[in-house]
Amino acid sequence: MNLQERINAFVKLGEFLSQFSNEAIQKKDNIEHNNLFFEGFKHQLKLAEEHNGWFTAENMAFAINGWVECLTQENLTKWLNQYEFKDLTPKNVAVIMAGNIPLVGFHDFLTVLITGHKVLVKQSSNDKHLLPYLAKYLEFVEPKFKGTIIFTEEKLTAFDAVIATGSDNTARYFEYYFKGKPSIIRNNRNSVAVLTGNETKEDLKNLSEDIFRYYGLGCRNVSKLFVPKDYKFDAFFEAIYHWHPIMNKAKYANNYDYNKAVYLMSEFDMLENGFFMIKEDKSYASPIATLFYEHYDSIKSLNKKLKTDAYKIQCIVSKGKTENEIPFGNTQKPELWDYADSVDSVEFLLAI
Repeated sequence: MNLQERINAFVKLGEFLSQFSNEAIQKKDNIEHNNLFFEGFKHQLKLAEEHNGWFTAENMAFAINGWVECLTQENLTKWLNQYEFKDLTPKNVAVIMAGNIPLVGFHDFLTVLITGHKVLVKQSSNDKHLLPYLAKYLEFVEPKFKGTIIFTEEKLTAFDAVIATGSDNTARYFEYYFKGKPSIIRNNRNSVAVLTGNETKEDLKNLSEDIFRYYGLGCRNVSKLFVPKDYKFDAFFEAIYHWHPIMNKAKYANNYDYNKAVYLMSEFDMLENGFFMIKEDKSYASPIATLFYEHYDSIKSLNKKLKTDAYKIQCIVSKGKTENEIPFGNTQKPELWDYADSVDSVEFLLAI
């Protein structure tokens, strides 16, 4: 199977997924194998929501829409044109996936297959319904994929390289367990935003998407603000208020109530608006329903700190203040070439 055949298969997968990219699912004509797969994927979405209360129909549709926009002939070609593809001997690449947001491991899955390797997938129990079904669809639109995709719940064996995502603790285990194998090991990272006080209401409203999408569970979610001294949060709270229905989600509301109680009993200073809290804290990882903030003296000193702490940071959101910044509202809309932890996985896979 050549590269163009692999690209064509993923384009067809994107077309299939386009039927599920809104909460109002709509069947389309001229989608290959739709009679076999459409109702089945609807059922998998239902199972995923029942299994994991964080996987709401809205958030799954948002995640799927992101992949629909990526899996086009234009985007896939633009992404892969920067690499030199030579004939390679397919290797067995193990991929250990996180399960914090829907289809969070899809990019690794795509990257292994698009480079011509075989993928051995170990999923998180939190996100186990969607990807195996989509893999079956891929095998139908491109039968040459059969035998190149394996899902397992057992101990990983017989692999040549590994891409693993987990917590700081599991990353240490991965580094020990997979030593001697070519690997990409990812651990905890968080995203931050830099505010100056000159942001427009639209900027702050867009920032709220970076904070609240997926309930803040993703590494690309903003979990911390850097603000100048004497920053007033009134405009920030006003701009994010349209997210207040998030309290209708019991799991989110329970986390809010618990964390608020902890802060009150500990007599921590915080600001809150009935569904969200902000607290001054030097840590990068904030609990659900909470955002940490820290003051900076100057943009120059802040940029120095951000460079020093780069290994802890996934995305930096700002408006003309930092290098490699992401515009407000775009952290959960990565392009195919926006690699996790800034590690080029295509380059890695072409070299093994």
